[in-house]
Amino acid sequence: SDLELGGTDQKFNLLVGRHLQQEYGQEPQCILTMPLLEGLDGVEKMSKSKNNYIGISEDPNTMFAKVLSISDTLMWKWYTLLSFQSLAQIAALKAEIEAGRNPKDAKVALAKEITARFHSAAAAEAAEQDFINRSKGGVPDEIPERSVSGAPLGIGQLLKQAGLAESSGEGNRLIDGGGVRIDSVVVSDKGLKLAAGTYVVQVGKRKFARVTLS
Repeated sequence: SDLELGGTDQKFNLLVGRHLQQEYGQEPQCILTMPLLEGLDGVEKMSKSKNNYIGISEDPNTMFAKVLSISDTLMWKWYTLLSFQSLAQIAALKAEIEAGRNPKDAKVALAKEITARFHSAAAAEAAEQDFINRSKGGVPDEIPERSVSGAPLGIGQLLKQAGLAESSGEGNRLIDGGGVRIDSVVVSDKGLKLAAGTYVVQVGKRKFARVTLS
């Protein structure tokens, strides 16, 4: 090929490739390096293996929330590398933030732009509303349905069977941290046993399930 693309971290390898081409009597190809995109942590390059990534096939709510989780500083690099806005538009927005506008406004706009690109504008709007509802402690409009058996069932086992915790032990640790709610009420008793019925169970800020216990 006439041109090879790569990240800035691949510059050495690309240059070695040019050298090898010369050794074999070929005309060295041109190389073009691109800046690396830092992941959600703002330190390492985005990588699935480092779990600091946003998957392009992730659901709109997750995608939107992940963009909002990045730092205000990293946001501007993401704008430069990911947004379809012009550099002049980005500079104008940054000036507004520096003049006192809430940085969250810019981050929400970026989250909606990215979510809409891989889903739709309607999905991005819905994801924003879902995020607002979760932030206020509300329950999203659509949550997974789970059916478990064994009533009366301990809360730790219920969390495990409903797929909201890896084990009953993890469920108990989540309770200790105040991260479990049943029908919007914080659970503090690890010995709680639930009778048969249907409950809205929340773990942390983003995990919800409507659990029917029989």
